[in-house]
Amino acid sequence: MSVLSRYLMKAIVGHTVMVLLVLLTLSSLYMFIEQQDDIGTGTYRTADALLYVALTMPQYAFDMLPIAALIGALLALGNLARSMELIVIRAAGVSVARMAVWVFGAGLLLMASTWMLGEYIAPPLTQYGKQMKIFAKSKDYSISANDGAWAKDGNTIISVQKQNAGNTYGGVYVFKFSPQRRLLSIGHASSARIENDNTWRLSNYRESVIEEDRVLPSVQNSAVLATGLSPEFLGLASVEPDALSVSGLRSYIGHLKENDLDARSYETAYWARIARTAAVAIIVVLAVPFAFGPMRSTGTGVRTVVGIMLGVAFFLIAQMLESAGEVFNLPPLAVAWTPTVLLTLITAVAVARVR
Repeated sequence: MSVLSRYLMKAIVGHTVMVLLVLLTLSSLYMFIEQQDDIGTGTYRTADALLYVALTMPQYAFDMLPIAALIGALLALGNLARSMELIVIRAAGVSVARMAVWVFGAGLLLMASTWMLGEYIAPPLTQYGKQMKIFAKSKDYSISANDGAWAKDGNTIISVQKQNAGNTYGGVYVFKFSPQRRLLSIGHASSARIENDNTWRLSNYRESVIEEDRVLPSVQNSAVLATGLSPEFLGLASVEPDALSVSGLRSYIGHLKENDLDARSYETAYWARIARTAAVAIIVVLAVPFAFGPMRSTGTGVRTVVGIMLGVAFFLIAQMLESAGEVFNLPPLAVAWTPTVLLTLITAVAVARVR
């Protein structure tokens, strides 16, 4: 690795870190302001709010790193262009293609950082932050989760197999115990909806009441279950694609397929996570044609705005394709990789046109 390549990569990584710190500072301030309504509920205090914000920042860093990488690359190369350093590098015999390879090397470092955040750091810290917040606000409840959701409220244990749109759940089991931990009844509802007052409306509810010498079955079209479990609290145990790492998604997809369940949304999230991480190494190269082209003499503010617009456009397209894939049953692999492939083609053509 030459001195020039290290110098260029260091400039890009340094500017990216600076941009990311600015974005995280603004995000943490906004998130802390949002916590003011929850401070004072249960045992949730200001120190807990600060801890919650700090624990969720790695997830924000993972989400913002691609945009921060593009802005950082635009700022770094733009500053080098304005100070005539890029002209000196070109005069030393370095081609645009070779410089793009160096920029791609910086992108690989940022991509590795993105992977580490999304795979090992952000998911467990985010999950712990949610648990800490909910337990502080609702200290009388406990919860456990594996592939479904299990929640305990006093002498009642509720098992939720699937979460549908809104606050609607499917495959709900209700286990009621006596204070002496003797099983009193087992109930099953095909679906349930949680109202605003945390009242559960159970549909097609079948219950078996266990007495000393017999079991009494009953069938109801609808039933009401009074509990303090809110959708927010139950959401800690529901499996959400965005809250899982790549390895967690792969494991859960295998579980769904083994049980003949629809895994399309999780497959899309799995491939989209990989594709977006790979896009970090490519999106920084997009700054190369701007450094030698129309943005060579522009100011820092203009380059920042352009970087934000390009980054937001890329991720909006990705989100739209993912939503369209679920609606029209498109192949998850194609839906996830299409934005990254388009970005690669656009970047390659733009760099090739630079003289």
